[in-house]
Formats: sequence, structure tokens, C-alpha cells
Amino acid sequence: MLSKPTLDQIVELRTERLRLRQWCGADKELFAKMSSDPEVMRYFPALLSSKESDLLAEKITALIAENGYGFWAVTLRNDKLPEEFIGFVGLHWQTQVNPSQPFMEIGWRLARRYWRSGYAYEAAQKALSFAFETLKLNEVYAFTALSNLPSQKLMKRLGMKNMERDFLHPSLPTGHPLQAHCLYKVTASEVT
Repeated sequence: MLSKPTLDQIVELRTERLRLRQWCGADKELFAKMSSDPEVMRYFPALLSSKESDLLAEKITALIAENGYGFWAVTLRNDKLPEEFIGFVGLHWQTQVNPSQPFMEIGWRLARRYWRSGYAYEAAQKALSFAFETLKLNEVYAFTALSNLPSQKLMKRLGMKNMERDFLHPSLPTGHPLQAHCLYKVTASEVT
């Protein structure tokens, strides 16, 4: 069984346009707006209340503190602080979803106004490089509802391949329209 890789300190990543960093208190309000946007949450079981959104942000923050990486807060780089929070992209050690677990998952969620700008792709490429170069992983997975074609398109653009091992998400009730999920994988040699 694979063991979760951890680092001694929190890692921050940068791309030409973005910074992937640990979350801060100011991110919570913007994250709550995202989490209550029906379009952003279209492929998730429910919108999140402000309290639920804050609890999720706190959980993500704690996991980054524990592991050194995670679903980083993504901001647009600029000369002024604070930089603008646009969502999250990163890695999560997945132990609660079938099949092929545990595994390293890559995931993303951006505020709607930042869609179609290449930000998710840019940040996800950087996260994959970190997974393969720093964490020395052999493979990274992603999963989503079968109906979530935009995320599947991004997975393919990242060089990920559909494993053709669809599964029913264990957290969703039988018959839920989002219960059926697909699983994608990329290896270090396949990264585009």
C-alpha cells in the first residue's frame, strides 16, 4: 500500500501568472461566494453555506499545514498585496473514493469569472510538475462526475487518460444524478 508523501515545510508554487499558496483568512469570503454559485457548484452535490464553506477552507488549510502541500489557494500575481484569490488547485491524498486507492488526486475549483483564461490548466500543470519532480510520484489521478465534461476536457489537456473504470461515488446516494464518476490518470512520462 502506498503511503502519503509529506514535506517538512509548506510549499508555495508560482507560474507566470499565478501563485499557489497556503490559505489565509481573507480567502474565506471569496471562497464562500464561489461555493454558493450554482454554476461553480454545478457538478457538486449541493451549494455550500457560508459556514460549510469556511469549514472546508479550514480543513484544506490544516491539510496543507500537515502535509506541506494540498489544494492551494490560487491568486493572480501582481505587484500589490493582497493578491486576488481566484479559487484552488492542487493535490490531495485520496483514501475515501474507489477504485485504486489510496492515490494522489489533482483537483481544481475556480470562481466563474476566471474560467476560460487558462488559469486552471496553468496551475494544474505546475501542481503535476510538483507531484512528479518533488514528491517523486509515479502517477496522479483525477475523478469527476460523468456529466462534468469541462473537467474531463481539462484532464485530457493535461495528458490524463480515462481509465475506463467508472464508479459510483460512495458519498452520494443511490440514483443521485452525480453519483456515476469517471477516473483519469497520468504518469510522469505522460505529462504534457
